[in-house]
This record gives sequence, structure tokens and C-alpha cells, in this order.
Amino acid sequence: MLPVGHRPMIERVLEHLCDHGVERAVLSLGYRPDAFQDAYPDGRCAGVALHYAIESEPLDTAGAIRFAAIDGGVTERFLVVNGDVLTDLDIAALVAFHEASGAEGTIALHAVEDPSAFGVVPTEADGRVTAFIEKPPRHQAPTNRINAGTYVLEPSVLDRIAPGGPVNVERVTFPAMVADRTLFALDGDAYWIDAGTPTTYLAANLDLLNGRRSRESGVHPDAHIDGEVVTSVVGSGAHVGLGATVENSVVFPGARIDSGAQVRDAIIGTRASIGSGAVLEAGTVVGDEAIVPPGAVVRGGRIPDET
Repeated sequence: MLPVGHRPMIERVLEHLCDHGVERAVLSLGYRPDAFQDAYPDGRCAGVALHYAIESEPLDTAGAIRFAAIDGGVTERFLVVNGDVLTDLDIAALVAFHEASGAEGTIALHAVEDPSAFGVVPTEADGRVTAFIEKPPRHQAPTNRINAGTYVLEPSVLDRIAPGGPVNVERVTFPAMVADRTLFALDGDAYWIDAGTPTTYLAANLDLLNGRRSRESGVHPDAHIDGEVVTSVVGSGAHVGLGATVENSVVFPGARIDSGAQVRDAIIGTRASIGSGAVLEAGTVVGDEAIVPPGAVVRGGRIPDET
């Protein structure tokens, strides 16, 4: 539900699916399901009908897929996507490749500079996956092509996932499919970003402003700007005071940046208050309704400090 630009991330994910013909989605929810239910009480979002599958306990990645599919009545071939991944992947091409290869499951791949934070997926020439290596050390990774978080799966995959507890798809289910030679993967060069960390979340927002993905207006029409805003998202009701500068940052709705403050490469939470003359830089994250005193200097910190 975090906004990217001025829209919740989930809306952008579902809009992309809708553009490729998806009409119904099951949202696998655990933490704060009420946020989604309250936002879309009619069970529709971005042109897609929603079903809410709410876990009573964490089931890990494969367990969540099985639970959501069964709870949502999925009985045919289906897609799985990560809710914090933004991409322009050609889903129709991925499905066509899956069908042509006779795969039980197909993974979308994406090349990255450092694969150590992801699942690495080496393949044969025809796309058949030969191994699934979760988060290897960078110097040991056999390829830089990583699991991009979009899968096409046959219903038989659900039978591979043991019920009743947590099961990890990357460490258990996919390796079993590799052993049976039923898992394939397709390379892609479309826009892709995993927005699940503060650094990548900030990048996902800026990509909407700098032309890497598209060009949208960063400053909400209901924001109040008396200072300078450069390549930043500033939400509804936020205020940037006289002499203040906001650059390469995200300022959530209702936040206040007082006079002379300098905010660069930072994320400022909803209704947070940044005192006059404060300097926030280098990936600093300020939580909702937090207060930064005048003249404070924070570089790469968290406010409040969770440690």
C-alpha cells in the first residue's frame, strides 16, 4: 500500500496485470490485511476483481501460494507475482513460452549487477532450469540472471507443497521441480525493480520522474511549495517551506519541511515534521509523524531509531 508516485504500489502491480488480460487476482495477505480491505472495499482494484486470502500464521512463500490458490478457488494455470516488484514484463510472452515448452512452472528472469540478494537461476539453452541457488555469495554465483518474482504455474505445483505449515518455494518447491526437469525460465530485459527496501523504494519513485520508466508529475497539486523541489515526489497536503530544498526524495502526504531544511535522497513519512535548517541526506528515513528538531543533521539514519 506504500505509494509509488501518488498511487499505492499494489495499484500499479494490478494495472500491469490488467493490461495483459488478467481479470481476477488473489491477494495473499498476512500483515495488516485491513489496509487492503479498507482501501478496496468493493473488491476491485485497477480493473481487477480481488479475493482476499488472509493467513492466520506466516506460511512462507510456497505455503502462501498454496493457501491463496486454494482459498481463492484456483484450479487452472495461474500467475504468481510479488506485490513489491514493479515491472514492464511482457506477461503474454512469458505465458506463451511456458505453454510452448510444456513446463510445469516458468520463472521470469532479470539480469542484475550483484545477484547475491536474489535467487540465481542458471538454465540450459532451451530455458530449462538446471539449478535454483538462493542468495549465493556474489563471487560464487554461476550467473547474474535472477528470479524476477513472476511465475507461470500449473495447478500440479500446488500438490508439491505440503499443507499445514511454512514451505519455501525457492528452497524447497523449485529445487524439486528442477530435479524433475519441469521448471523453465525466460530471460527478459524489461524495466524491473524490487521496491522492498528503502533504497529501491526511493529508486522506484524517482524512476517515474527521471524518464527511466515514464514521466509523471512529482508534486501533488494539493502540496504547498514555497521552497525548491528537484526530482522528488511530494504528497498531498505536504509543505515545503521558504528556503527549504527537497531533492531526489519522497515526502509523504501531510509532512512538513520547515524553512531552510535540506532533504536529499531521503524518505519523509506521513505528517512528519522536519525542523528549520535540518539536513537529512544519504538514505535517511523518517517515520510517520516523527519530529526532527531544527538544525539536526542526519545522514543515512532512521528516525525514530529502531535500535
